[in-house]
Formats: sequence, C-alpha cells, structure tokens
Amino acid sequence: MNDLASPRPLKIEPLTDFSRPDARQAMASALEQVAREFGRTYPVVIAGRPVPTPAAIDSINPSHRRQVVGKCGSATAEQARQAVEAAVAAFPMWSDTPAAKRAQYLFDAARVMRRRRFELAAWQLYECGKPWREADADVAESIDYCEFYAREMVRLAEPRRRDAPGEENVYFYEPRGVTVVIAPWNFPMAILCGMTTAALVTGNTVVMKPAEQSCVVGAKLMEVFEEAGLPPGVVNFLPGVGEEVGPALVENPAVAVIAFTGSRHVGLSINRQAAEPRPGQEQVKRVIAEMGGKNAVVIDEDADLDEAVHGVVASAFGYAGQKCSACSRVIVPAALHDAFLARLVEATRSLKVAPAEDPGCAVGPVIDDEAQSRILRTIEQGKCQGRLVYGGDVGLLAQEGCFVAPHIFADVDPSAPLAMEEIFGPVLTVLRSSGFAQSLEIANGTSYALTGGLYSRSPAHIEEAKRRFRVGNLYINRKITGALVDRQPFGGFKMSGVGSKAGGPDYLLQFLLPRTITENTLRRGFAPPTED
Repeated sequence: MNDLASPRPLKIEPLTDFSRPDARQAMASALEQVAREFGRTYPVVIAGRPVPTPAAIDSINPSHRRQVVGKCGSATAEQARQAVEAAVAAFPMWSDTPAAKRAQYLFDAARVMRRRRFELAAWQLYECGKPWREADADVAESIDYCEFYAREMVRLAEPRRRDAPGEENVYFYEPRGVTVVIAPWNFPMAILCGMTTAALVTGNTVVMKPAEQSCVVGAKLMEVFEEAGLPPGVVNFLPGVGEEVGPALVENPAVAVIAFTGSRHVGLSINRQAAEPRPGQEQVKRVIAEMGGKNAVVIDEDADLDEAVHGVVASAFGYAGQKCSACSRVIVPAALHDAFLARLVEATRSLKVAPAEDPGCAVGPVIDDEAQSRILRTIEQGKCQGRLVYGGDVGLLAQEGCFVAPHIFADVDPSAPLAMEEIFGPVLTVLRSSGFAQSLEIANGTSYALTGGLYSRSPAHIEEAKRRFRVGNLYINRKITGALVDRQPFGGFKMSGVGSKAGGPDYLLQFLLPRTITENTLRRGFAPPTED
C-alpha cells in the first residue's frame, strides 16, 4: 500500500500493554529467539557491501557482564573516509529522488519495525539493559519518527509561490549533502533512527555511527533500512570507537551536516572541530547537537504529593536515570520538605532492582562497568556534599552485572556538584527552598535547559512557571520523561543543545537549504531550440 495515496494525520504508535497475556508471551518468545542469536558478528556496511575490519567491538549485556550479545566490526579512520566517499557518490541520485518516494521508504521502514517490534525491543533489553516497557517504547518512538518525518517532508516539498504580473517567484528546499549521524546508547534505536531518517527523507545521504555499547541495535536498524529497500550508499553503517572514527568523520571536508546526541563534552568538541574549515571544504558545516541536562522538578506548596512523588520517582529512576530528560533535582518548599522526602524515600524503596529481562524490573543495570564506577564515585563524593537519606543495596547483582541502586540526597547546597553536574545514573538530589520564587531561581540556576517539571494546583504559579521556568520541555503535573514525537517535540538550549527540536515541525529544516528562483516571464520572443 502506498501511504501517500491516502494521507492521514499522524497517529502515535501505541505502547504495548504488557498486562495482556498475549503481549507477555510475544515478548518472552522474542527474548528466547534473540538469545539464540548471541555472539554473531555484524560488519561495517559501505555502499551496500559488508566490509571486513581489523578489529571488532564486543557488545556486553550489562545485566550479565559475562554475556557477549554480539560483535560489531570496528571501523578504521580510512574506512570512515570510504563511507563518506560512498555517501558522496550516492548523493546525486538520492537528492534527485522525489520527496514522495523518499517518504515512502520511511513508511516501509515503519512497517518493518512494526513486524519486528518485539525482536527489536529484545535486542535493546539485552544490549542496553532496558526494561520491557522502556525497550518497547523505544521501538514505538522509532516508528513515530519514520511516520512523522515522512509526512513533514511531503509538506515541505511543496514549493512556495509568490508570483507577480510578469514574474514568477519560487521558494523551495534542497538537501545539504552528506550527513554524519553520531548517536548515543541510551535510546539506541529511537535517536539513531530519528536523526538518520530526518537526514534521509530530506534527500541527504548518511554515514550512521551508533554508540559502541549499542552497535548491535544499530546493526538491526541497518537491517530495517535494507529490508525497506534503500539504495546502496544512501545509508552507510559505521560502528567503531568514537575516538578513532569520530574526528575522521567530523573533519571530512565533504561532510555537510553532523547530527549528534550525547555528552556535553563530546558535543562541544564536535562543534569546535566542525567550525574549522578544511582544504577542499565548500560549505559551512551544520552541527545539530543534543547534549543533556540537569533537570529539576519544582514541588509547589499546594501540590498533590501522591502525584508528585509518583512522577518524580518515574522521572528520576526510569531506565536507571540514564535519560537526558531524567529528573536529578527536586526543589521543595521548606513547609513540605520533610513530608515529601519521607514519601519519596518509601516509594523509591519499593522499586525492584533486577536484570532487564525480569518482567518486574523497575530499575535495571547502568550501561557498563565504566558508568557503574563513575556513578558510585559520585555517590561517595556526594556524602561530603549532603545527607544520604536513601541508598539502596543491589546485593549479589553487583557481581553479575553493572547495577547501581537508587540513591537520594538531601540538605545539599544548590551550588554543589550534586545539584549542578549531570550524573546520568539513579541519583536524585532534594533541595529545600524558601518558596516558589526561590524554587524557580534554583531550577534555572544551571548551565542546562532541557526538561523541567512543576507540580502545582495554583493557576497563578502555573502561569508564572510557563513564563519563567526556562527549559526546552516543561511538564506540569506529570512526569518529565517520555516525550512523544509531534506532541512534545524534544530539545533544549543553553548547554543542553544546538539545534531545533527532534520530532517537531522545524526539525527537518536543519537538513535543508532554502533557495529562491525568480524568472522574468515578459519574454521578447523565443529562441529556437538548438541541436547538440
């Protein structure tokens, strides 16, 4: 079926209801199927062909660190150059492909993902430690990106006309060129898919580099694109060590766009490298970078504490706090502080820390041993910055996988590192304020501006927060994670990012060049055609 023959408004992909026995059985079957495929090798793919590499990346299951989920070829700097060359070669054909046809490839990719939904979620569960619902939501978001960006490109492809008597004026868009996509591991399919499909549907060719920790999921996404029938060289799959292939990609003079999601340190480094023109470079590189946050939830004096506690726990400890949108600070007025903290601790105590394949898992592992060590060091340092009011114990799980239990600190100065620096783990700081005005001041007092939340029943305070709580995504009386494509376009500013909001109406414009053509139609006769 041609999706463009009967265009319909975007319908957000529904999440799987795992309370249904058939859904649980489908996921359990997918987990068994995927486990039988552990240990396979996934090659670099350039110009549609698998390419051997001198080394490989072992992808480890963070729930069971002795399990090798798979191996991915580790590209060299020379192979990064070859991937860019393949994308350059494919660009003329792909950029001339009608927008409607490019959009159809995305619709086809969405259909493949729907059919393989539980399998793709299972790979994320094993490779990235995502619990059932988190992994399923990641696949659903990938589908949403395909569906939304396809529709958006069809809209943008319609030229804008502003004609006058005797003159035609056309405003239209064309692709920028080769796009390098550098993705994180925490949304291993959704973010990689979103950045890649945005570049593809706008007519750019892509070199797709997944994070080392999620390279197998990246290979599965490449399989989806191949099954959807994308021509060779339009997408090139380049797993590799970031320090080795990253500079070769970013500094290549043929690269026009770099779409990155990850840490502030790496994002700023990419921005610096891309700003320096190289010999042979013909255009200023466009950098799109989403770089994280230090997100706060403000609790007002009249807030419903049951709702607030539930929302904060979900926002802070979902996927073990490894979301750039996660809550890591809660700001509570003094009058409510102790009561809120007591409820928060008890709610957190009820969370089950378990391997991701456990259907009852509420808090799974962190991504790898390095992350585990870094977070545990931060917790130890935090004991000198505030009062540890809750520190869970993972028991024997620490020997099996990369587990860190939820931790909650109180009596922390708002300027302390615990309250200012991104941790990317299940660590939450509760800050005391003198009232609503100071709560907003503390909330705005970091260099990040990604997400934030407010629990309040005061219309005046809600309106004030809309004006003064300066974040890219502000959520009122709900959790601050789980943005949906089109409904809540995602992205921040300050040190949280450079670029427009993913899943929003202007995201695709970053991958396009606008052009205007004016023609004087008051001709003085016609020139006869000439023969070559």
